[in-house]
Amino acid sequence: MEHLLTSFGNLFTPLPFLFLFTGVVVGVVVGAIPGLSGGMVIALTLPLTFLMDSTNALILLVSMYVGSTSGGLISATLMRMPGTPAAMMTILDGFPMAKAGKPGRALGFGIFASFIGGLVSWIFLATLSPPLAEIAVRFGPYEIFSMTLVALMLISAVSAGSMIKGLLSGMLGIAVSMVGVDPASGGLRLTFDLTDLEAGFRLLPVILGMLVMSQVITDVVNIAQPIERLQTSFRSMFMSLNDLKKLWFNLLRSSLIGTWIGVLPGIGGTTAAIASYTTAKTFSKNPEKFGTGTEDGIVAAETANNAAVNGALVPLITLGIPGSVIDVLLLGALIIHNLTPGPLLFQQSPEIVYGIIAAALIANIVMFIFMLAATPLISKLMYVNRAYLMPAIIVFCVIGAFSQGNRLFDVWVMLGFGIVGYLMQTAKVSTGPFVIGYILAPIAEVQLRSGLMFYDASYLPLITRPVSLAFLVIAILTMLWPFLSKLKIRSSDE
Repeated sequence: MEHLLTSFGNLFTPLPFLFLFTGVVVGVVVGAIPGLSGGMVIALTLPLTFLMDSTNALILLVSMYVGSTSGGLISATLMRMPGTPAAMMTILDGFPMAKAGKPGRALGFGIFASFIGGLVSWIFLATLSPPLAEIAVRFGPYEIFSMTLVALMLISAVSAGSMIKGLLSGMLGIAVSMVGVDPASGGLRLTFDLTDLEAGFRLLPVILGMLVMSQVITDVVNIAQPIERLQTSFRSMFMSLNDLKKLWFNLLRSSLIGTWIGVLPGIGGTTAAIASYTTAKTFSKNPEKFGTGTEDGIVAAETANNAAVNGALVPLITLGIPGSVIDVLLLGALIIHNLTPGPLLFQQSPEIVYGIIAAALIANIVMFIFMLAATPLISKLMYVNRAYLMPAIIVFCVIGAFSQGNRLFDVWVMLGFGIVGYLMQTAKVSTGPFVIGYILAPIAEVQLRSGLMFYDASYLPLITRPVSLAFLVIAILTMLWPFLSKLKIRSSDE
C-alpha cells in the first residue's frame, strides 16, 4: 500500500503527469483514426523511451494503451470503422444509433462504459497483482515454461481465422526468434553464414514491420476508400440517472467479464467485447434489438474491452505473460529498459510495478474527462486524408528501426516484415500470434533449458510438479478445444 500511495504522489508531479496526459491524448486521437492503432503508436514510441526514466516510459506507454482502447469507439460509432480491433463489437449498435440521428448519445454511452469498465478492473489489478506475484515468485523454470505454453496456445486459439492459421503464425514467430545466438550454449544458429544475422532479428524492427508497416501498406492499397461523415455535439453526450438505473447491472457484469478475460493470458479486449456482447444479448429481454442501435450493446462491448486492459496488466506484471499484442509491446519496453518481467519485478523494481498500477487508474480518469470534452473535435480528425499521414509514419518507422542498433540492416528487416505482415493479413492470418510467439519463445526456451539443467536433463518434473502439470493440461485443452467444438457441432447437425 505504501508503494502505491508513493506512486500516486509521484504521478501528480509535473513531469510524470505530463507524460500521462500526453499518452492519453495521443492514444485517444490515434485510436480514433482508422488505420492507426494503439499497437502502432506504442511501437513508434518505444524508440523515444530509450533515454527516458523507466517509470516515466511505462507511464507514457500504459496511458497510450488506455487512451487508444477508448478512442477506438469514436470511429466505430461515427464511421463504422473500428479505430482499434477491440472496438469491433461497438460498431454493431454504435453506428446504427448514430445513423438514427443520435451520435452524441451513442458516444456518451460508450465513453461512460469505458470509464466504468476501467474503474472496476483497476480494483482487481490493484488487489490481485501483489498476492499473485508472491505466489508466482515460487514457481520454478518448468512452471514458467508451462505457463508460457498456455499463453501461446490461448493466443493461437482465439486468433482471427482458423486455429491452424493461428498456430502457423505463432510457429513462424517462434522460428524468427531462434535466429542468432543460442541462449544456452552461446553458439550461432540459423544465421546461414550471414554476419548481419548473428545478432538475430531485433525486437523493434520486427514489431514495427509486423504491426505498423503492414498496416501502412494496407492503408495505401485502400487509400481511396470513401468515408461517410456523421457529426456530434457536446451537449448530447451526457447520460441521465434513468439511463444508469437501467444499465447498472450490464455495466457490472460486462466489467467482470472483461476483467476475467483480460486476466487470462493471450485473450485480449476483442474477445472480451465479443463475450460480453454475446452474454448481454443472450440474457436480454429484447435480444432482437441488438444490432439495431441499443444502448445495452454499446455498454456491453465498451465496458468489457476497457476492463480487459487492466485485466491484461495482471499477468503481464505478475507473471511476465502478455494478454494481448499491446501487452507484448509493454513487455518489450520492460526488456528494453533492462527490467525482468515477472514476479521478481515486484521485488527488484516496485516503483515500476506500482507506477504502472497508479497510471492505469489516473489515465482512465483523464481519458473520461478528455473524451467528454474533446470528442466532438477529435471526430473531425478522422476525416483527414490518410495520404498525409502515411509518409510521416514511414519516417518514424525508419528512425525507430535504425535507432535500436544503428544498423541499416534493421531498416530492411522492418520493411521485409512489413511485407510479410501484409501478406498474412491478405491471407486472413492473424499477425498477433506471430508477434507474441516471437516474444515468448525465447522466454520459454530459456526456462526449459534451465529446468533441464536443474533436474539433470529430466522432463519428468513437467508432469510430476502439480502446477506445471495443471498448466500443461490447460495448454492441451486449449489447443484441442476448437476441434472438439467443431466435432460437437457436426454431431448435433447429424
